[in-house]
Amino acid sequence: MSSIIITGACSGIGLAITKYFASSASSSKRTAIAMLDVNAERGPEVAEQVQREFPYARITFRLCDVGSWEDQADVFRGLCEEQEGPESKKGFFEGRGVDVVVANAGVSEQGKTTLVGHGDTEGGGPVKPKVGVLEINLLGVIYSVNLAVHYMNLKPKDVKHKGLIICTASNAGLYPLPTAPLYAASKAGVIGLVRSTAQLIESKGIRINALAPAVLETNIAPSKDLFKHMIVTPMETLIKGVDRFVHDDTLSGAVAEIHGDKVTLRPPHEFVDEDTKNNIEMFWTLGYA
Repeated sequence: MSSIIITGACSGIGLAITKYFASSASSSKRTAIAMLDVNAERGPEVAEQVQREFPYARITFRLCDVGSWEDQADVFRGLCEEQEGPESKKGFFEGRGVDVVVANAGVSEQGKTTLVGHGDTEGGGPVKPKVGVLEINLLGVIYSVNLAVHYMNLKPKDVKHKGLIICTASNAGLYPLPTAPLYAASKAGVIGLVRSTAQLIESKGIRINALAPAVLETNIAPSKDLFKHMIVTPMETLIKGVDRFVHDDTLSGAVAEIHGDKVTLRPPHEFVDEDTKNNIEMFWTLGYA
C-alpha cells in the first residue's frame, strides 16, 4: 500500500496532486491519501468527491493548520502510528508510516504587503509587519519535512527507498517579486531548505525535491481578474513535474521550474570561486556550520 499525505489538499495545486496520486490506485495497487487542509467547511466534501471519482483509492480528510507544529504533529501521529487505548487500532496508514509527503499548503500576501509603506506617518513609529505568510509557507513546510523524515525513517532498515518529500515553492523564490516580498522570501526559503536538506537525508533513503511553478490559476491569487492579464501555466505541466519526481529516483535536492508546457530543473548557482566551494564542502566534512 502507498501512503500519502498532502497539505493544502482541498483546492488548487494540492487538489490536482491529490487526484494525480489517487488516479494511480487500482484493485491491485492500494493507495491511501490523507488530505490535510484548514478549510473545515469544504474539506470533507472535497475529500468525498475525490473518493467517488477514484473508488480504488482510500481518501480521508484531516483538519490541519500547517502553521501550528502541534496541529501537524497530532495529524501525522494519528495517521502513521498505532493508536493506544483499550481497543488499540492502527492509524489510517495501518501503522506502516508514510511513503510520500507533499508539503504544499501556502498563502499569498494578496497584493497587500505589510513589509514597507504601512508605518504611522503621523509620527507614531513603525508598525510590526504581519508575517503569517512566513509561518504557513516556510515554517509549515519545515514542520512537514521534519515529520515526514521522522515517520519515513521508522521503516525497517532494509527498506532502500523509504520515502519522497515534495515541497511547493514558486518561481517567486527564483526571481524578484516586489509586490510580495514576504511571499518571495518564504518560497526562496523553501528552495534553500530543499537543496540543503537533500544530502542530510540521502543516506536514510529519503528524497526531497521542490516545485517552482509560474502563474497557475489557483485560489491563492487575490482576484480571478488577475489571470486575464497573465500567461497562465496549465496545471497539467505541474503534474508532469510531480510525475518526474515520483519516477526518477536519481533526483533529490532538485528544483523544477514549472512554466508553460515545460518542466526545467534549476540547479543551484555556480560557486563564485574555488575558495567558496571548498568552504561550503568543508562545513559538510566537519559536520557543523
